[in-house]
Amino acid sequence: MSPEGTGEVLDAGARLRRLLAILGHLAEVGEAPLAELAARFGVNEQALVADLELAACCGLPPYTPDQLLELVIDEDRVSAYGLEPLRRPPRLTPDEGFAVAAAARALLAVPGADPDGPLGRALGKLEAALGEDRVQVELEVPPHLGVLRRAAAECELVEIDYLGANRGEETTRVVEPYSVAAREGHFYLDAFCHLAGDWRRFQVERIAAVRPTGSTGTPRTAPPELAGPRAFAGGGGTRVARIAVSASEAPALERFATGPAEEAGDGKVVVAVAVADERWLGRLLLRLGDAAEVLDPPELAGARSKAATAALARYR
Repeated sequence: MSPEGTGEVLDAGARLRRLLAILGHLAEVGEAPLAELAARFGVNEQALVADLELAACCGLPPYTPDQLLELVIDEDRVSAYGLEPLRRPPRLTPDEGFAVAAAARALLAVPGADPDGPLGRALGKLEAALGEDRVQVELEVPPHLGVLRRAAAECELVEIDYLGANRGEETTRVVEPYSVAAREGHFYLDAFCHLAGDWRRFQVERIAAVRPTGSTGTPRTAPPELAGPRAFAGGGGTRVARIAVSASEAPALERFATGPAEEAGDGKVVVAVAVADERWLGRLLLRLGDAAEVLDPPELAGARSKAATAALARYR
């Protein structure tokens, strides 16, 4: 969701990462022209001001004025005070250090990662500080990962047998592999699918067989929705459903949300969720319980009842 009136679309995680980078820069320079900051971080000035005004409401308990971040926007300049802690390198506890090292080891275990790159060098320094105990992380590699990576590198068409999300739904299709990457704990293949006539993201663990065709595909450019870090990426038929749900259940929708949750009162929030398959939405609503309600579009309001009817039919 965008800061109000800016027209910019970013999820909460992306906005937070950008804001932390901006605050880190302001901690170093103290003050900077608004236009210079906007150009440096690739954001329009209106969105930048909205984010900085939000940051100015943050601080430490009891959140009195002297405990809030002091960010002053005076016409075309931004001045920052009290950000000295951001200039000092963070000091990690041993537990925090091992957690960071484990995450870095998991990233380096992904096939194709550069062990001698910046991450590998940083990990070496961290492990040296932690002592002789080296963090070992084993990442399970699906059986067809290698052949899919080679096909993507050589623009070779392959035929795959794919197990769909619905039970017993297996299809055989010819695809043009574009890239294979690890996202949110799983490997995914991004490819142009000849059966669908469009781009698709396939979970590699669900690919039952891969058969090279010996044919070369047409060089293509993947759509923007496949470029983000999130695993979920809908196709051209993706719709956005606004779902009212209790605030305690909202985290279950975060990975599919198109923006931050909106307060709805009575302990509920409204989350805009990207939906590529009505059956998937129905199963999601069943997990969330009766308190979850599709506000719009109207054609998706019955997704839960359809999923429940299908589940009961399988039991019979």
